[in-house]
Amino acid sequence: MSVIDEDEALIAAVLAGSPQAWEKLVKRYESRVFNQGVRLMGSRSDAMDLLQEVFLGVYRNLHRFRGDAKFSSWLFRIAHNKAIDLNRRKRLLAGISVNAEWEADPLASFSADRQQEPDMSLMNSELNQRIVEKLSQLPLAQRLVVELKVFQSMTFEEIADVQDISENTAKTRFYAALKKLKQTMEEEHVLP
Repeated sequence: MSVIDEDEALIAAVLAGSPQAWEKLVKRYESRVFNQGVRLMGSRSDAMDLLQEVFLGVYRNLHRFRGDAKFSSWLFRIAHNKAIDLNRRKRLLAGISVNAEWEADPLASFSADRQQEPDMSLMNSELNQRIVEKLSQLPLAQRLVVELKVFQSMTFEEIADVQDISENTAKTRFYAALKKLKQTMEEEHVLP
């Protein structure tokens, strides 16, 4: 059974009232949504807020999922919209742009299966933290495209659908973001 078929079966069971199916559906996607939240929101606590809002929104609107696209695309469209809303609220409340302090190891997922040497793990962790810090300096529109392409492995077509933009706009944002990231990281000697 493919992931799409499994998702459809779980959705049908959730709509029929199965709490176990809901739990399986959440567990299937929670770490991806959380990690996306860390990269987009800037902190683990904001990512948890995003995670809660996303799954609350999914639960409330699951009956509206028509199956025209993959469930994961629909889910990440909700995450995209909620991240924009939360960023707006943060800016309004703080009165400044969203560039929150990054917490230690923001890319750590719920289930880290890495078996690396301690020195390599530390180096990778520090580099990942620097990359995430640089990502936070990009405009939100570019950050979202990078998130979906690099971290969620979506195609430009899927990104265009999730963000309600053209494929060319998705590509333009992605490559502009990569160019900015490369420039800032080279200037600060993060990359050789």
